[in-house]
Amino acid sequence: MSLTRWIRHLWLDAADTRRQLTDDGLSRLEQAVRNSEARHLGELRVCIEAGLDAADLWRGVDARQRALTLFSQLGVWDTEHNNGVLIYLLLADRRIEVLADRGLSRQVPEAQWRALVDELSTSIRHDSIEAGLQKAIARVCELLRQHHPAMAHNRRPNELPDSVVLL
Repeated sequence: MSLTRWIRHLWLDAADTRRQLTDDGLSRLEQAVRNSEARHLGELRVCIEAGLDAADLWRGVDARQRALTLFSQLGVWDTEHNNGVLIYLLLADRRIEVLADRGLSRQVPEAQWRALVDELSTSIRHDSIEAGLQKAIARVCELLRQHHPAMAHNRRPNELPDSVVLL
């Protein structure tokens, strides 16, 4: 693990995320999640973390491992149809991870998930954070609409908050 990575992670905090993603941007992302969930039966959570703490860095935690932890902590795995999805951005590494619960992950080949994450990682590096996350929400929405479409007779409660989690 490089010293540069340590510095990036320990230097950044939630205030850095706020500088790059305004309140209006957060509202637009929340609205995108809400609009997406009206089109399918899945549940989305978006989480942005500025940087990992020293303990996680010492253990060599990467974006995927941290996303797995947050997937559990945010209850994304605990939806009625097991079709929750976490879109996680680790700002210090400019790395995005998309994790789907078993109700969706079984239906989408691993290679398709990997290609999605690679595309979105490139987008995050080259576009604004908001634009990259909007693209991530749209791509996940496409998959959920394909495999878990909303039906007029399938009204369900919103199981997870639509707000963006900032850590």
